[in-house]
Amino acid sequence: MEHDHDTQRASTGVPGLDDVLHGGLIEHRLYLIDGNPGAGKTTLALQFLREGIRAGERCLYITLSETREELLAGAASHGMGLDGVEIEELIGREGELDGDAELTMYHPSEVELTETTRQVLQAVQRVNPSRMVFDSLSELRLLAQSSLRYRRQILALKQFFAARRCTVLLLDDRTAEGPDLQLQSIAHGVIALDQRAPSYGQAQRQLQVVKFRGSDFRSGFHDMAIRRGGLQVFARLAAANLGTDFQRETVPSGVAALDALLGGGIDRGTTTLLLGPPGSGKSTVALQYAQAAAARGAHAAVFTFDESRAILLARCAGLGMPLPEGAGAGQVHVRQIDPAEIAPGEFAALVREAVEVSEARVIIIDSLNGYLNAMPDGRLLTAQLHELLSYLNNHGVATFLVAAQSGLLGPNMQAPVDASYLADTVIMLRMFEHEGRVKKAISVLKKRSGRHEETIRQIWFDGEGVHLSAPLTQLRGVLAGVPMEISLHPEGLMS
Repeated sequence: MEHDHDTQRASTGVPGLDDVLHGGLIEHRLYLIDGNPGAGKTTLALQFLREGIRAGERCLYITLSETREELLAGAASHGMGLDGVEIEELIGREGELDGDAELTMYHPSEVELTETTRQVLQAVQRVNPSRMVFDSLSELRLLAQSSLRYRRQILALKQFFAARRCTVLLLDDRTAEGPDLQLQSIAHGVIALDQRAPSYGQAQRQLQVVKFRGSDFRSGFHDMAIRRGGLQVFARLAAANLGTDFQRETVPSGVAALDALLGGGIDRGTTTLLLGPPGSGKSTVALQYAQAAAARGAHAAVFTFDESRAILLARCAGLGMPLPEGAGAGQVHVRQIDPAEIAPGEFAALVREAVEVSEARVIIIDSLNGYLNAMPDGRLLTAQLHELLSYLNNHGVATFLVAAQSGLLGPNMQAPVDASYLADTVIMLRMFEHEGRVKKAISVLKKRSGRHEETIRQIWFDGEGVHLSAPLTQLRGVLAGVPMEISLHPEGLMS
């Protein structure tokens, strides 16, 4: 990696992008913003210039592809004004270089390239900008007609801008056949914007820093979104670089029998996975911890993929465990997530906000099935989930994952993904038939951070909350769904 002693940074004005670039763009350099039409290049460029205006810098936008009116309309659609930004429109005028022109010794494209370059240089000399956007290189590439002339033209512009201590963004819409590696080799940095349309749901957008001379950066693909106000980048979560000191302590549920089953309760900085068929009470057990946290004066956040917020709140109220809504201490923030409308990076950003801004100490993700549906590629679920859970553990959060298994009775039920090895504690809920009724059972399969009961207890819910029975020592085959009664000798041995 090259190093530069002049590491003064220019903020991009794009939320999250400065984090990816470890502070922003290095000033007085030339950067390529690469992406297909509609990827967000112009929006990013306008945010970059508006940030310059806020910093009191001169800013220039040179356009060869859009008119001034189109730029102003695009900015207005995002609620952005361009006051203070000089716009130089260099779109070819009607009648220029027509067949009646006197210059016949040169190809018209050579004359037009020279004239365009001259106008660019004049605009830069007149405005003397600290930040500049050139939109777009595809027009310059067409005028140059040969790769040699095009490269020489870009090199000349690069030297000219460097001498004027200007930070420049060059926009390219990938009209060249394949990646323009020559252009990427010339630029100090390359930021690629990509988008793809899934079979269902909104377009999934990602950003990648391909190259950034003189500085480290967060590599890989980062999810992003274009909404009113502009681009927002959700930097890929790197849990190893994020964490805080916290006091190791037990997080009680508020239900004495449940705490006894778990050897006293759940520990801070651990992940608990609740497994079971639909309707077995997984979500209710997790929400019991959120309600208990709020009762202690802590903050809890619930991210629900499968159940509407209104139904969840009404169900909790009916079980005698109303959730005091809010984003502060002693409150529970319930957020409904639509898997078709959110990217994994954006979801991770919401979780980070709950932890770092609202100081949530209990996080519930309900369910893992819905989280799986939010992934653009199911194969990446385990890696992304591992980073998210590691981040939460490093911040002392008690995390609860709910995973619905297919099937209702019997031991051969399957989860959508095997996340049990990622969890520190695994709680299993089952349904079983007994005395002509379908009942529910709860047991703890593992707890890395301490002891736990090896028993199976019945669990039920009513208007007064969550209840657990004594261990089911007189039943055998509960997990199979159809248990058998057994009797005990006076010595306590099974017959």
